[in-house]
Amino acid sequence: MNVEELEKRVRKLEDIEEIKMLHRQYVFWLANRQFKEMLALFTEDAIVNIGQHGLRKGKKEIEELFSDVFSKVVNKKDGHLVAQPIISVDGDRAKGQWILYLFFTEPSVSWVQGKHVCEYVKEGGKWKFSSVKFTRPWPEQVENLDS
Repeated sequence: MNVEELEKRVRKLEDIEEIKMLHRQYVFWLANRQFKEMLALFTEDAIVNIGQHGLRKGKKEIEELFSDVFSKVVNKKDGHLVAQPIISVDGDRAKGQWILYLFFTEPSVSWVQGKHVCEYVKEGGKWKFSSVKFTRPWPEQVENLDS
């Protein structure tokens, strides 16, 4: 392996780690109701499709989703956890799948499991979400990230 190949491999590993941190930051801010901060994690033309809340296109609609919907349904006593990332990187674009666990305290204590399917874009040296889709219950078929 030559130096160029090694540099490519290291860059890809660093990109995967940066995407993991981006996604964990998103879930942390979601759980802590820091919706304004969350908005910075998205591209201007991002698409979000969160279960029954429907499809939102662009930062303005995503901001409305956070401020008008999530602010009413996300309780600080609740918890969120992402696990088992599968991430593929191709230059400045990437795809990822995650399991998302939601812990609710009201009206009764319950756990909900769902799936995040995301696309990411590197803008100005930083990874951002270009697409986030959340579905539950867990779909039977796992999407192929290589296609």
